[in-house]
Amino acid sequence: MTARLVLATRNEHKVVELREILAAALGESGIDLDAAVVGLDDSSPDVVESGVTFAANALLKARAAARHSGLPAVADDSGLAVDVLGGSPGVFSARWSGRSGARAEVDRANVDLLLAQVSDVPDEHRGAGFICAIALVLPNGTEVVEHGEVRGTLERAPRGAGGFGYDPVLLVEGGGRTLAEHAPAQKNAISHRGRAVRAILPHLVDVLRG
Repeated sequence: MTARLVLATRNEHKVVELREILAAALGESGIDLDAAVVGLDDSSPDVVESGVTFAANALLKARAAARHSGLPAVADDSGLAVDVLGGSPGVFSARWSGRSGARAEVDRANVDLLLAQVSDVPDEHRGAGFICAIALVLPNGTEVVEHGEVRGTLERAPRGAGGFGYDPVLLVEGGGRTLAEHAPAQKNAISHRGRAVRAILPHLVDVLRG
């Protein structure tokens, strides 16, 4: 089977997570997602994420991947919005600390900086949420964008070994655990990315089933 859909990311965490969300949503569809859904190859051009919204950045990445591959392309842009920071880090979440290097090191630097910036904020004002915009772009120019969000509060130190990015510091509303303390299937059921994927799922199903 040849690929029918390209995920416009080189982040393997996202590729795995998106496949898991699709697999759970599609059930016994008979679609081999490992073959049908692929990540970017090494020849894919880098995209400058110059948008000022999650939707704008998701569309930039999906359009570039669709042009390069000739396939339908999906991209997401997501981040953490902290209430007392006016919605920051927002679209700058992945590069909040200005650190470059290995993804795990960058993630830790971002988390450390954010927690330091809100260290004196009382617990009752530490509201935050993950936001995800997901875009599907078809070679014929059709574009669809959907959103998902999960709310919670910022912990004062990371908790949990799962997930990536800021997952260990968002205590999910009503759950008593950070996103990083959820098993993958549990996280995908409530996460911003899971909700965004399920919102755009009817369009993805049309693509995957040809």
